[in-house]
Amino acid sequence: MESKSAVGTVAVPAGGLIEPAMAMALNMHSSPGVYALLLGAGISIASGVKTGWGVVQDIVGKVAAVRDPDNPDARAEATADPEKWWEANTSEPLGYSALLAAAAPMPASRQAMLAEYFEPEEGQEDSKSPTAGHRAIAQLVKRGSIRVILTTNFDRLTERALQEVGISPQVVSRPEQIKGMKPLTHSQVTVIKLHGDYADLEQRNTVDELETYPEELQQLLERVLDEYGLIVCGWSADWDKALVRAVQGTRSRRYPLFWSQYGRFSDAARSLTAQHGAVVIDGMSADELFTGLVSRVEALDRLTTAPITRDVAVVQLKRALPDPVRRIELSDLVDHATTQILARSTRENRPVSVAPADRADIYDSSIRGYRADSDTLLHLLASGVFHDDGTHETLWLRAVERLTRIRGTFPSGSFDRALEALRHYPALLAAWTMGVTAVIARREEFVATIMAQPTWTTLLGKTEVQAPAVYLNPKGVLQGDLNSVMPSPEGKRWLLPESLLLRKETREPLQVIEPDDTAYQAACTRFEFLASMIAMDHPIERRRFPWVGEFLSDEHWEYDTSIANTIKSELTPDWPLLRAGAFGGDPERAQTAHERLTQWRAQNPQFHW
Repeated sequence: MESKSAVGTVAVPAGGLIEPAMAMALNMHSSPGVYALLLGAGISIASGVKTGWGVVQDIVGKVAAVRDPDNPDARAEATADPEKWWEANTSEPLGYSALLAAAAPMPASRQAMLAEYFEPEEGQEDSKSPTAGHRAIAQLVKRGSIRVILTTNFDRLTERALQEVGISPQVVSRPEQIKGMKPLTHSQVTVIKLHGDYADLEQRNTVDELETYPEELQQLLERVLDEYGLIVCGWSADWDKALVRAVQGTRSRRYPLFWSQYGRFSDAARSLTAQHGAVVIDGMSADELFTGLVSRVEALDRLTTAPITRDVAVVQLKRALPDPVRRIELSDLVDHATTQILARSTRENRPVSVAPADRADIYDSSIRGYRADSDTLLHLLASGVFHDDGTHETLWLRAVERLTRIRGTFPSGSFDRALEALRHYPALLAAWTMGVTAVIARREEFVATIMAQPTWTTLLGKTEVQAPAVYLNPKGVLQGDLNSVMPSPEGKRWLLPESLLLRKETREPLQVIEPDDTAYQAACTRFEFLASMIAMDHPIERRRFPWVGEFLSDEHWEYDTSIANTIKSELTPDWPLLRAGAFGGDPERAQTAHERLTQWRAQNPQFHW
């Protein structure tokens, strides 16, 4: 089908049902690595970097101003028509080499002059930086969708964007580099700078310089145009005569040509798109084109990629954890597992309002459902916190922060308080897993952070900002009857079912990092004790409530070597929790919290034996 647009008669796939940008994403996704990019000056406009011709204009203007310092209009007159001014005032044709030789005869001065056009100024690192379009291209290269980039630009924005994601591109900016280059199919990405690099004197810039290409470059260009599909963006086809002829001379294309045009559509561009039956994407900036392309290709990934298994996710996490280049992959793993929990924690799946007769069954199924949904994340957190050196603590805490949003809105209508409080169960499981892991890894300073961040604002009654030590207290989260999910011996009931449940539910995720059951139980006990001490440090007395659990039993208090006496002896300024800011870093406050916990236990004998 054909359609009339601002650029003339262009090909539109599928009778207009599929927009050109969608067609491009479908083709790229089905044929990764098959499409090359042809980038012109339009992609760098948003960065503030001048085009090559813009640099020539500016330098000619400076030369004119210096040559005729008494004429205030000298620079403007020269930049209006650089070639005319140059011809009238010199004996050589205007060319990049001749211009630089005249303006800056020594290599060092030449480099300094050019750097101001292409490199960020000191203290302004955000200027002349890769655009959203450049960074989206880097993501396409990283995922293997793009392997060849042709560009008429002198700048290094594409290379910088690739380096930001850990990719070292093969760059070809001079003909003599072609003979020794790695084959295109063997390189992760090859950037072919058709007009040279800004630091090269062999740049092609003027009309005469752009009339032909060196033979080696011409052959490489023809090979790319013949073997690869092509996505054109930001190229006007107005001045690059050799490139226009190369595209014209391409034999029948193996893959479609996509041409993105923003603004005026030149006669040369119109002719090329008509010749090759190109799919024209009109009125879309480079940033919009490539960021949209990344989003669409990733959406197709989600449709065709089998869900990652828990064990594979843990393996990928362990590989990515020590590698700073793979920080995005690491973040994606944790965020994806957290998102799955959030997606399944809807009111339909985990109701907070039920008929009294159904309450017990719904409560039990919700506890089991939350735990099943959290399985992958708990394994990632256990391995991540254990093997981390503190670099990624914000990533682990972000998971808890996101999980607290399950309980982020006040339930409308009538609701069951126990089911409503249970919405914090995934966050409690995550915090418990991280806390016990931190104890096992001997990084207890992280326990202080886990109990302080992230805060949550209460929903019922008078709103109040609370720390995890308060709002994730197991007694507050697990308010319902746990007997069916934690069956006790016949005729008896568990004294501390919340503690037993958490220890049982997090045992399997921590099995790999602590296979010994006795050591695991000891770590849980110590974590409960530390969390309870932090809770007892709350400035408001009615908020001082320990994480009631197995740590309250006599065996952990009545002996010289018990956990209670051990922690009491540790309360010095060098104690990890104090160094991390718990108790305001004050040993006396920590000792007071220990005393309060001891007193609370004595006043509540029903919780120990």
